[in-house]
Amino acid sequence: MIIQEVLTLNVKKAVQSIFSAELPSVEFQPTRKDFSGDITVVVFPMLRVVKGNPAQIGLQIGEYLAKEVPEVINFNVVKGFLNLVIADNYYVNFFNTIKEQPQFGFAKENSNHAVMVEYSSPNTNKPLHLGHIRNNLLGYSVAEILKASGKKVYKTQIINDRGIHICKSMLAWQRFGNNETPESTGLKGDKLVGNYYVKFDKEYKAEVADLIAKGVTKEVAEKEAPILVAAQEMLRKWEAGDSEVVQLWKTMNQWVYNGFAVTYNNLGVNFDQLYYESNTYLLGKDVVADGLKKGVFYKKEDGSVWIDLTEEGLDEKIVLRSDGTAVYMTQDIGTAIQRVKDFEEVSGMVYTVGNEQDYHFKVLFLILKKLGFSWADNLFHLSYGMVDLPSGKMKSREGTVVDADDLMEDMAKTAEQISEELGKLEDYSKEEKESLYKIIGLGALKYYILKVDPKKRILFNPEESVDFQGNTGPFIQYTYARIQSILRKATSTGVAIEKTISTPFSLHEKEKELLKQLQIFPDTIQLAADNYSPAVIANYTYDLVKEFNSFYQNVSILGEQEEQKKIFRVQLSKKVSMVIQDAFKLLGIQVPKRM
Repeated sequence: MIIQEVLTLNVKKAVQSIFSAELPSVEFQPTRKDFSGDITVVVFPMLRVVKGNPAQIGLQIGEYLAKEVPEVINFNVVKGFLNLVIADNYYVNFFNTIKEQPQFGFAKENSNHAVMVEYSSPNTNKPLHLGHIRNNLLGYSVAEILKASGKKVYKTQIINDRGIHICKSMLAWQRFGNNETPESTGLKGDKLVGNYYVKFDKEYKAEVADLIAKGVTKEVAEKEAPILVAAQEMLRKWEAGDSEVVQLWKTMNQWVYNGFAVTYNNLGVNFDQLYYESNTYLLGKDVVADGLKKGVFYKKEDGSVWIDLTEEGLDEKIVLRSDGTAVYMTQDIGTAIQRVKDFEEVSGMVYTVGNEQDYHFKVLFLILKKLGFSWADNLFHLSYGMVDLPSGKMKSREGTVVDADDLMEDMAKTAEQISEELGKLEDYSKEEKESLYKIIGLGALKYYILKVDPKKRILFNPEESVDFQGNTGPFIQYTYARIQSILRKATSTGVAIEKTISTPFSLHEKEKELLKQLQIFPDTIQLAADNYSPAVIANYTYDLVKEFNSFYQNVSILGEQEEQKKIFRVQLSKKVSMVIQDAFKLLGIQVPKRM
C-alpha cells in the first residue's frame, strides 16, 4: 500500500477519534525542502468539518499518527501544514514489492469500457508534415497512456481520401505527369502526389493572373479558372462513378497509402482500425432524417436542415444542404455512431485535431447528446496548438511545409553531429551508430513536442531538442544508458543484484527522495490519462532523472563498502531505469543501452 493510502485511512481515523467528525478526503503535498518531513497533510480543507485553529488541529492529528501508525516516526506542524517523517523501513519494504514488478504503475485492463482514439487523419493529396507529426505523437501517446491507466483502447484514423483536393492532384498528374510513377521516379508515392498538388496551385494561379490581365475581376477569375473548373468536373465524375476517374483515384491514393505506411513505421505509430471518408461521407443522413422527426433538427424554407444551439451559447448549425448533400458535421455524426456499432464496447472517443476545430467539436458533441446517445458524455477533443518553425508558418499548396520524412532524417543527422563531437562511440560499428542516431534523433523530436502541454503552440528548434543537457529526450536517454553501464559493471564484479534486502538500514536522503519519486509513478499515469496529456509523463520522467543524477553524484553506488547498501543502490538504479523505459514507451520513445 502506498503511503498516501496508509495515511488517508489513519488521518480519517484520527479525525473521527479526536473530533468525532467524518472527513470525506485528505489532501497531501510533498514537504517543502526547507522543512523536515517526507509528506505533508494539508489541514485547511478539514476546517469544513472540524472547527478550530489549523495548527492545533494538525498537532493533535500528528500526535495520534506518531502513536498509532508505525510508518510515521516524527512530525512537525507549520501553520496549517502537518509535515510527517516516514520510517526508512517503509520505503525499503515498498521497494522490495516493486523492484521486479514489470510495468510498475500500469493498471489492469478493464475491457468493459473501451476508448477509441482518433489521430493522424491526413488528406491523400500530400505527404505528412511537421503538423501531422505533433498530431500523431499526441494521439499515439494518449492511446498508450489510456491503456496503461486500465482502459481498452482502439487506435483509429479517418483518411480524407475524396474531394476536390485529391482531384486537383489527379488532374495535374493527368496533364503534366507523363505517366510517371513512384517506381519510375524513385519518389515515395505521397511525395509524388504532393508534387502535383503544388503543380496544380501554380497552374491555377497563372490562369487566374491571365484572366485578370484580360479584364476579368479577381473574384470571377478565381472561380472560372479553366483548371479549377476541370477539377470540379472530375469530382462530379468521381461521385457519379466514372470508371476511368475512379481507377485513377484508386491508383494515386494507393501510392499515397504506401508512402504513409513508410512514414508511420519510421515514426513508430500504428492503428487498429482505418476509416475512409469515401465510405463514410454519406453516413449521418439517415440520422439527420430521424432527428428531424424527433424535433432535434428543423428545416428551413430552402430545404436545408439545421440545429439551433443558441440556448447553449453556440449558434445555428447546418447539418444538411438544401440539395440533400452532407456537410462535414453530417459525416462526423454518422461516423461516430458507426464506430460504436463496429466496436460495441466503445463507450468514449478521443479526437486528436488541431485547435482551429474547437468549435466544430463542441457542436458535434452537443448534437450527439441531443440525439440521445449516452456515450456522447465521454467524447473528448484532444485540441492542440500548431507547430511553428523559426522560418514561419507552413503552407501545403505552396510546397513550403516541413516534410515529416525529411525532418526525421535531419534529426538523425543532428544527433550524429552532436554525438561525434562528444566522441564516445569509438567502438561502435557503422550499423550500431546509425541505429543509435535514429533513436536519439527521433527521441529528441518526440520528447520536445510531447513535453509541452497539448494546448500550447510550439516553436520547434531541432538543435535545442537534441541537447544532451536540460529537459530533453537525449538527456533522459543518456541517464538510462548510464544506469545500464552501472548494471553491467555490477554484474561483472559479482554484485548479487537479485538478492532481497531484508535487514533494515538507514536510507540516505537522496535514496529516500528517489523512492518517493518512484512511488508517485502510478498516480502520474492516472493523472496523464485523466488530462489526456503526455506532458505529465514527460515532465515526471525528467524529474525522476534529475533526482537520479543527484543521487548518483552524492551517493557512492559500486564503491559502497557495506554489501547490503551496495546491492540496494544497484537495485534502486535498475528500477529507476525500468520506470524510465516504461515512461518513455508511453511517449513512443526508445531508450538505448549505450550512448
